[in-house]
Amino acid sequence: MIEDLLPGMEKSILDSVGSIPLVFKGMERTMGKGLLDNGKRSQHEYHELTYLRSGRVEFEVDGRRTIVERGGNIVIPPGHVHVTNVLEGNADMVVLYFVFDREGRYRYTSTASGAEVVPGREVTGGILERFLLSALESAPADGDAPPAEPFISIRGRSRQDIAAIAERILRESREDAYAKNLMMQLLTVELLVTLARGLREEWEEGLRKRTGKARELVRIARDYIVENFDRDISVADAAGYVFLSQGYFTRAFRDETGMSPMAFLMQVRVARACKLLEQRDIKISGIASMVGFSSPQRFNAAFRKHTGMTPMEYRKTRLTDS
Repeated sequence: MIEDLLPGMEKSILDSVGSIPLVFKGMERTMGKGLLDNGKRSQHEYHELTYLRSGRVEFEVDGRRTIVERGGNIVIPPGHVHVTNVLEGNADMVVLYFVFDREGRYRYTSTASGAEVVPGREVTGGILERFLLSALESAPADGDAPPAEPFISIRGRSRQDIAAIAERILRESREDAYAKNLMMQLLTVELLVTLARGLREEWEEGLRKRTGKARELVRIARDYIVENFDRDISVADAAGYVFLSQGYFTRAFRDETGMSPMAFLMQVRVARACKLLEQRDIKISGIASMVGFSSPQRFNAAFRKHTGMTPMEYRKTRLTDS
């Protein structure tokens, strides 16, 4: 029977990564402007991951401040004191708490109260746990990086993957599905591997940004634009990401690509919009927001400039052809 295979499957996962990571609680929070929980300082014995669906939030961790915007994320490891402050509007967030469990230090229950932390032996961390914890203390090999932050925040191409996995974990935690515990373990492993890959990519790009030439910096900026086209980003944001002045960056970008950074941003947005317009159930006004335009009017103008037709005309053409 398949039930007899589950313990063996769990053991094989355990052997491959060391201590098993497990999300034991997932929740949604919607908070208005101001300090969360009346400014109460929090300190946990477990890892806390927050993914922001909307809003703009400042996290203060061990006295170090960072701002997380829509689509962003932050991981706060155990033992770090933190305070959360919503800066503007309503903040809609997904919060996951996870632990690494090999020696039974944490007892998992499937009740609404989640997992209960009980006394136990010290857990020897596996590959993923050691990597995430060492990331808070280590700098890239060149030694020129700024001091490590007491938190992890992935801003690169893995950002959207992390958001998708967080949503899947939250959905799974609410259901009483078959092999729920195993699925939660698998999803948590996937989440941590994605975090680890994203952190590795950011380290590598950090090295290139400090030592690279204009061509490499433009490539990094292009990736930044592709990864963040759905946000309200500007040429100044892209230039600042690679530590160049806006004027120098614009000239270098045009020399390497044959177009201005803004033209490239519009090209990426319109290309994504074209794919979304082929789905008849998505409203055009919604597509405008999904690809980073502040209003349907701006979207219509940019789309017509790049394609010679309005979004509605393009949709009708594509649906007719199909």
